[in-house]
Amino acid sequence: MPEKYRVAVIGRTGKGGYGHALDTVWLKCDRAEVVAVADENEAGRAAAAKRLGAKTAYADFRQMLEKEKPQIVSVADRWPDCHRDMVVACAEFGANVFLEKPVAQTLQQADEMVAACEKHHVKVAVAHQTAYSPRVKVIKALIGEGKIGDVLELRGHGKEDRRGGGEDLMVLGTHTFDLMRHLAGDARWCFARIQSAGRRAVAGDVKQAGEQIGPVLGDHITATYGFDGLATGRFTTHVAKAGAGSRYWLEVRGTKGTIHVGFGILPVAFLCEDPGGLFGPPKAPWQPITSAGVGKPETLDPKGIDNGNIFIVNDLIEAIEKDRPPLDSLADGRAALEMVLAVYESHRTERPVDLPLKNRKHPLAMM
Repeated sequence: MPEKYRVAVIGRTGKGGYGHALDTVWLKCDRAEVVAVADENEAGRAAAAKRLGAKTAYADFRQMLEKEKPQIVSVADRWPDCHRDMVVACAEFGANVFLEKPVAQTLQQADEMVAACEKHHVKVAVAHQTAYSPRVKVIKALIGEGKIGDVLELRGHGKEDRRGGGEDLMVLGTHTFDLMRHLAGDARWCFARIQSAGRRAVAGDVKQAGEQIGPVLGDHITATYGFDGLATGRFTTHVAKAGAGSRYWLEVRGTKGTIHVGFGILPVAFLCEDPGGLFGPPKAPWQPITSAGVGKPETLDPKGIDNGNIFIVNDLIEAIEKDRPPLDSLADGRAALEMVLAVYESHRTERPVDLPLKNRKHPLAMM
């Protein structure tokens, strides 16, 4: 294995930029050296090269891939409209990928990305930071050992700000659904209803959202998912008149207790061992969950790990060297996207839909 991996970064200044520090994380990785950057914006390209210490910079990412032959590429732009083309090109040049979320606009695009990466035997890690959280690792262990009994319900919200509804579903719902899957496995079905201005949303309400995420619908969404066993998942988002952002967490309720967990690399997390779900005196107390365990002080310094991308790139390198999937792979990212688009497919067909979806096109394009 190389002492240092040759890393390149693809960004798009003014069109998604460089994501949530998917570029600068490599400066903190002692197994990597940034050799090149690609950005179609001239000023942004020069700034990125200086910021990353890259010796070369390109306007065309394909030219960069051909000439520099990087072993790992950060596909960093937040806008997913070019993710398919960028990831497929990386795969064809044999480069592994650190990919910003959401992974694509449609399942058809995501399927093509997965197929290309499998064909060329490259790994893709998705920037769902919460999946890499040491606290979530503890939570998974607690659920696995039966600490909260059988899981009955997973309940989440978006940030419910001005993006509440369809945009919130795509931009932030992907984190919620990814975490649901890591804790409860694959969703098997979805039933959803979308409203716009207090009525059932119709084709005329479809609009294009910011960040080139594709078409979106509605300002109030409620969705229910079925998992194996007793577990159901629920996701709600609306344009909130109060408390926007305060409900951006996931509740996992079981037959013996409940866990609340936020999002991020060291999210706020608590356990209450009460089977009835009635919290407060004289019921069981809420106990903090840290990377050290339940009720134990946190030993990790949040300032030292920033947004957690270093956990992801270190895991990606280990996945390459051990020939295993990254902890949050492209297949995981596609599954989270599938839970997003299942909302639209269920609303379009006015019935529950099974997962995986048979329709791989964007459901809103068919309304």
